Amino acid sequence: MISEFRSRFRFRHLRRGLVGVALAVLVALEGLNAPHPAMAAATMVSGMLCLAALAVPERLFVRSAIGAAAVSCVLTVAEAQLSERPPNTPGMVELGALLLLTTRGVRRCPPLRAAGLVVASSGAAVVLPLRIELWDDHLKELITVIAVCAVPFMVVVGLCLRLYDTLREREREAIRQAQRLEHARELHDFVAHHVTAIVAQTKAARFTAAAGNPQSPEDLDRMLAQIERAGSQALGSMRAMVTSLRDHATASATTRPTGDPAGPCGLGGLRGLRDLRVLTEEFSEVGPAAELILAPELADRPLPPGVATTVHRVVQESLTNVRKHATGAGRVEVRIGVRPGDPERLEVSVVDDGQGGASPAAERSVEGGGYGLVGLAERVEEVDGHLTSGPRDGGGWHVLAVLPLDRTATEETIACDHA
Repeated sequence: MISEFRSRFRFRHLRRGLVGVALAVLVALEGLNAPHPAMAAATMVSGMLCLAALAVPERLFVRSAIGAAAVSCVLTVAEAQLSERPPNTPGMVELGALLLLTTRGVRRCPPLRAAGLVVASSGAAVVLPLRIELWDDHLKELITVIAVCAVPFMVVVGLCLRLYDTLREREREAIRQAQRLEHARELHDFVAHHVTAIVAQTKAARFTAAAGNPQSPEDLDRMLAQIERAGSQALGSMRAMVTSLRDHATASATTRPTGDPAGPCGLGGLRGLRDLRVLTEEFSEVGPAAELILAPELADRPLPPGVATTVHRVVQESLTNVRKHATGAGRVEVRIGVRPGDPERLEVSVVDDGQGGASPAAERSVEGGGYGLVGLAERVEEVDGHLTSGPRDGGGWHVLAVLPLDRTATEETIACDHA
């Protein structure tokens, strides 16, 4: 991809160079039309300055454009006082360059600078026909056409391009904002999940030590190993996220955060079910017992990549919230199956039996104070699904996501399995 970009970059510069050379040759040929060598040289210099002003960087553009317009105007006034002038062309390449300077000024410069530049370049363009011998009424007609038609048209073109640049910049900013939100969700999904596990395991170790219960070296080693594994997974997730931010194209094809099922083909079929089972088993090691219940009809039905990734996120975020907020929870049920009465919709349900309903922290996260369920709802909506969550009657918390099952994605997922 880099070599292709370099080749395109070189081809673009080569093309611009050829166009510049061709225009320079035309300026030289128009200069030779002058009756005197000094006049020919002055015409060439003026035309080259106008062409050069079109190619200078933005920081030098205003000064270069005003300088070129001033030189062109001075040359026109000087030649208009001579008795011998070019017989048929005043410098049409220079005229076109002056009009393009007007367009670029309107497009790129602030309003005040653009107004001054328009006056300078358009004024030089309007008087440029005075360099040639008198054409009777045709000379006035040419000046009128330039002043009434050409200059306003180039100003309108500059305004249209300015509007286009503004809209494109807004679109780019919207894309960047969407990318920032996506990275924030990814960071929360992976790092917060592992860090929560570390905090829960550390609290369990401190509680055991504070209670005065003797611990065998094996138990202590097992708890420290769990903390070490969760820390390593969090570090790996963060490293993969940083890699993704540095080189998104390479990272998306080669590196994924730990536990991320969203590879090129995403989750699908039995592969995704294994990932969910590993997720619930790891959760059960340091928290309430989590039971995964999968509908039999999903065993042989591949899931669309985007939907499968969302299923994993829903389960992961829900288990993380149970670990953080569900006080006294002894059991968590994760149920995934086809929605009753709607075979084209998938239901993902996560229920815990925490006593006393949801904690205030959990309720605040739903109402907007936190970002876990908010980001999860955004992710579900991206695949045309919807998410509901709230306390259950008799205690506990229930998260329910309804996602589409697209039949057209089956062949794509099977192809990914064979890849």
